[in-house]
Amino acid sequence: MIDPPDRPVPEPVRLQLSGADSGSAMGTLPGLYAGKHWHTQHTDAPYRYRYGAAGDHRLSLRRSQMTGFLRGNIPPSEDYVVQWIDAGESVVDVHGEPIPQALHQPLLFPPDRDFVFTFADYDQRLVHLDRDLVHDVAAEQYDVDDRDLRFDHRQPPSHDAVLRWRRALATASSTLRDAELGSLAWHEVTRQTAAAFLALYPPILSEPLPPALLLPKNARLRRAVDHLHANPHLPMTVADVAAVADLSIRALQDSFQRVFDTTPMAYLRDVRLTRVRDELLQLDPAATTVAEVARRWGFTHLGRFSGLYLARYGEYPKDTLRR
Repeated sequence: MIDPPDRPVPEPVRLQLSGADSGSAMGTLPGLYAGKHWHTQHTDAPYRYRYGAAGDHRLSLRRSQMTGFLRGNIPPSEDYVVQWIDAGESVVDVHGEPIPQALHQPLLFPPDRDFVFTFADYDQRLVHLDRDLVHDVAAEQYDVDDRDLRFDHRQPPSHDAVLRWRRALATASSTLRDAELGSLAWHEVTRQTAAAFLALYPPILSEPLPPALLLPKNARLRRAVDHLHANPHLPMTVADVAAVADLSIRALQDSFQRVFDTTPMAYLRDVRLTRVRDELLQLDPAATTVAEVARRWGFTHLGRFSGLYLARYGEYPKDTLRR
């Protein structure tokens, strides 16, 4: 009889932080999210904060409470983070697009873009899900292969998906109390919670990567391509991409030409065009314009942008927005 392979021992996550002064809050809370430019201050009630977390590196359940005001910047993280507030006020702002949060309604932290948050006198719940876990579960439900997963944090989850999410979290919470992190029960719970997350925010799949990119000889090119897909919102030069891939600029350009028959910057432009189209299909035409979305993704010459969009998708961007 062959014994099944041992599962890796999960890395436990256990945190309990609390205090009653703003200095200690700023000494601990920003580091939990690689935060920048965080600021906190008193409101009408006496200042206090509390932060707790339990789980492992794949799934952790967290709670953050503060009687006070908190504002700061959070960059993309290694986890997908879904949060909601049971009391207080919350606004998540992605480059001038504020999203006020209703009580008890889940909201995904923007996975691939930095954002600014504002919280006041809040009681917040957070769920951290490891990206590799989510991708692994997504591979069982979708034709993922090696494609990137993207999620639209602005899309409100359906009522049924929210109910499924809450049931999954209730099971995860009880299992966390009753079972060990390395147990089969916890293993199954982490995957069930990831599946509920995928129902909450159905993924947008990128185009399949060419088989040549999976060859060992193209590992550095794959690193460059992954960087372009993960960071199209950032200012970028050929030199930046070459540095990520540990290639010379000439070698990077030759590799893109050989595998994709294009240049690195043209490839990045196509990735950004895809993101523009995703947003145009999701946004309300009464609340946004093509020009706003195009500029957000670096297309400042609207006439040239419309021509590129038409050539790729066979329709003008204004027609996509009106769908």
